[in-house]
Amino acid sequence: MESWSAAEAREAVLACFDGSEGGRRAVWWAAGEAAARGRPLVIAWSLEWEPPRSQEELAQANVGAHEIVKETRRELDEVAEDCRALYPGLTVLTTLPDGAPEVTVARLADEIAPALVVAGASGRGALSRMLLGSTVAYFARALRQPLVVVRGEPAPPEAPVVVGVDGSGTSNRAVDFALSFADRHGVPLRAVHSWTDWPLDVYATAPPAQVGLYHMDDAVQEAAREQFEEVARRYPRVSVHWDGVADRPTHALLERAEGARLLVVGSHGRGPVTRALLGSVSHAVLYHAPCPVAVLRSRPEDEENG
Repeated sequence: MESWSAAEAREAVLACFDGSEGGRRAVWWAAGEAAARGRPLVIAWSLEWEPPRSQEELAQANVGAHEIVKETRRELDEVAEDCRALYPGLTVLTTLPDGAPEVTVARLADEIAPALVVAGASGRGALSRMLLGSTVAYFARALRQPLVVVRGEPAPPEAPVVVGVDGSGTSNRAVDFALSFADRHGVPLRAVHSWTDWPLDVYATAPPAQVGLYHMDDAVQEAAREQFEEVARRYPRVSVHWDGVADRPTHALLERAEGARLLVVGSHGRGPVTRALLGSVSHAVLYHAPCPVAVLRSRPEDEENG
């Protein structure tokens, strides 16, 4: 921790940074969201070290580590000043924890309970490995807070928010997050409900009509839409569009995310269409969406209510 307390950073927007251009765009996105929420921005750069193998390497490492920390601190201070210039009045806090992002970010999230965690879709060093390997999936699965991965080019200010809907408790959390974001930024919302994601072995052995697909469609859509509208009533200022589609969730969401300001999904579904918005879907959109993606993990209470 730096020269600030966990209480000062409570419910901040936590941004992961690594000095890369993708990381910088993620921090700028996080700064905009922190300013919109009226919350502090915390920028964390995790420093991961390889242990030296000899006394000579230890001596060299001590000299090298000092220079690395000095240069890293300079870059971190620079991006923090950029954020303050972009959003005057925004409180920007920085930290340089030692360790892998899997450990440091999770620990920091426990300490400050951020409103959300933001990372870039490409980077270098530990963060690059994080976003190309298993750590981003770990964050999406393990963090209590929403995870936003910033991808693509900035969208026009009026671009809509897209949210995946399946009627589960986790989906309702995603819908509430998406509506709150749309309300805060004054943009419309598009709710996407896909009702054809039946198991592949069913498709392989029978045409849709024979497995009751069309019979299920009306009931499933009605149940999911009713749950969506119950949440949406809390955000009367948001213009919403319901989009029930006969398509796989991954394809439907990625297609509609073109030009979107944000794509929001739950980590998996437990609603009427139990295969909709499973981990495979959230994983796919995290890695392939053309816009920033927010993933909200499931919680025990979500599954009970789903």
